[in-house]
Amino acid sequence: MAFTLAPLPYAYEALEPHIDTETMKIHHDKHHQAYVDNLNKAVAGTDNENKSIDELVKVAGSISPAVRNNGGGHWNHTFFWESLQKNEGAKPSGALAAAIDAAFGSFDTFKEKFNAAGTTRFGSGWAWLIVKDGKLEVSSTPNQDNPLMDVAEVKGTPILGCDVWEHAYYLKYQNKRPAYLEAFWNVVNWDKVAERFAKA
Repeated sequence: MAFTLAPLPYAYEALEPHIDTETMKIHHDKHHQAYVDNLNKAVAGTDNENKSIDELVKVAGSISPAVRNNGGGHWNHTFFWESLQKNEGAKPSGALAAAIDAAFGSFDTFKEKFNAAGTTRFGSGWAWLIVKDGKLEVSSTPNQDNPLMDVAEVKGTPILGCDVWEHAYYLKYQNKRPAYLEAFWNVVNWDKVAERFAKA
């Protein structure tokens, strides 16, 4: 069963001015599509052909680099698009807000930690908010790895992720990754993050 690219859950321009229309078009239609195409090629005719994306991600350490990288790219980007919506400075509430305060002391301290994880990730990768042993934690992964993978340095269930590959921000922010991470907080879909937190 071939993997497919789902359409964005909103218009390309929905996240302006924080994430520009052109970046969304290229990021979704070109980059994410390439991960899907290359993943399909990499699993064709192998034991992995009929596995779900979740099954592939869990065994990343024992599959080919092509399946790991493109499978991770497909999983991570699908998760990323669903994490976004324009919120202009909204904050988490309820159980999620309480868990953030319990784990980090305050929402602002959490944001600082998350931004630092994204800024200090050398080269390409991701910053994550995960649930680990019932508690919230911030981590980061290289390339297209994620915290669900058996190879992850810090394992857990992701509830929020930010793509810090240059293709995610370079058109608008050039080499200013911290400015992109600061803008990211205006496009987090906190309802989705709260829903994932409740499940985790």
